[in-house]
Amino acid sequence: MTVQDGWRGRFLEDFEVGDVYQHPLGRTISESDNTWFTLLTMNTNQAHFNAQVGESSEFGRRLVVSPLTIAIAVGQSVTDTTQNAFANLGMDDLRLTAPVFVGDTIWSESIVLEVRSSQSRPHAGIVTIRTRTLNQDAVEVLTFKRTFYVHRRDSAAAASLFPQAATPLTLENDGALA
Repeated sequence: MTVQDGWRGRFLEDFEVGDVYQHPLGRTISESDNTWFTLLTMNTNQAHFNAQVGESSEFGRRLVVSPLTIAIAVGQSVTDTTQNAFANLGMDDLRLTAPVFVGDTIWSESIVLEVRSSQSRPHAGIVTIRTRTLNQDAVEVLTFKRTFYVHRRDSAAAASLFPQAATPLTLENDGALA
């Protein structure tokens, strides 16, 4: 029996300028998502939670609150870009290029713009990516650059913390398969 590691994400050595990652999970935004995020962030603009205001706007319906779109896009990119990061250093050139509405499904992809070793942290490096987010009709709704610190593969902080069970998981000790 061989224990296979789960996806551990990319380390500094895995990033190459020009690589594009199409992040695998799309996300359909629900009315609850939009209402809760608006409330949690204390956004009082009624265009996000008042149907009458939304219907009377130039869009004819409520808009998804922009920080939710940004948060989902960043989250969608984590599995491919920052799963082994330990600090975001900046977000730049953020542009909301088209409106997002309840019921839209958004997808994100990122391109690696820069990779360099850190002079102050030998166990890490700095990566800059550009992420763009598309809706279900392939219309870009968001774009931004993000820079972050990421561990090198041999960094002690990147070691797996998965606990070792007293009894290994095997077919022989699984009562359901006996």
